[in-house]
Amino acid sequence: MHPHRVRPARAFALPAVAALALAACSPTASGETATDDATPPGSFPVSLDNCGFETEVEAPPERVVTIKSSTTEMLLALGLGDRIVGSAFLDGPVPDSLETVPAVEEPFAAEAPGSEATLELEPDLVYAGWESNLTAETAGDRETLARLGVATYVSPAACKEDGYMPDPLTFDTVFDEIAEVGSLFGAEDAAARLVDEQRAALDAIEPDDRGRTALWWSSGDDAPYVGAGIGAPQMIMEAAGLTNVAADVHDTWTSLGWENVVEADPDVLVLVDAAWNPADTKIETLESNPATREMTAVKERRYVVVPFPATEAGVRNVDAVASVVEQLADLDR
Repeated sequence: MHPHRVRPARAFALPAVAALALAACSPTASGETATDDATPPGSFPVSLDNCGFETEVEAPPERVVTIKSSTTEMLLALGLGDRIVGSAFLDGPVPDSLETVPAVEEPFAAEAPGSEATLELEPDLVYAGWESNLTAETAGDRETLARLGVATYVSPAACKEDGYMPDPLTFDTVFDEIAEVGSLFGAEDAAARLVDEQRAALDAIEPDDRGRTALWWSSGDDAPYVGAGIGAPQMIMEAAGLTNVAADVHDTWTSLGWENVVEADPDVLVLVDAAWNPADTKIETLESNPATREMTAVKERRYVVVPFPATEAGVRNVDAVASVVEQLADLDR
């Protein structure tokens, strides 16, 4: 814990497992050190140090604004879709496995929403995928929203401050967020079931064992933006049995020059399919450029495609690993 980073405001609950472990170092709303008399699971109010921001939720949120697909799909997967009064900045369609709701089918903003549009929905919680979704220029800065009675929660995988940024991101981090969100809504049992299901699914995956190298191309044309060594791309590729050629870059994503990509000559190219930068467009670029079209993966068309919503920490990461493994197996058929 880093209490000196915590800014006074309202806060959320720690997951049941983490609450006891951190209680001794967590500052309370009054500034006193918490004791072993931690709030039992399912009790409210609950508090949480989230990305260095302390806030408090008096009762399970009933009106939630979700920003980014990762947060929206988290609530849907937990059976809490009826709490969503507005969703924004969705990165792609919700998978068929999740039952959607009208507020998700018709997002109120295509990109990060402004504070006025957000507050018009009268939320008691804004659940954001990125810290940048909660600024004065977007949905509102966290202190201001707290003064207005609106709690905020950012996906812990997206925290950027030292001591909060996952280094590296692991599936345990993802599963901890599921448990944490469950505690915010008094839905610990649903969260525990979801974590058990995801752990079992991950354990059942047999990684590709051929020792192939790979480059994860997320976006960018002049200089591709690729998965580096400590974020979701690295976590997914490693679980699938791939060796990331950019793993030595200590970041979540990084910009990499085409000359470096050509020199690395990965066995496989993992291409992120996004509405604004489709996988087909990436393939066209690779196959039309005189330098990249001579790469081994391009000549042999060893492409693996991952939808953008599955590339950020969330409930679709395990499925992304399974999909990558299946596509790798299909490449040589």
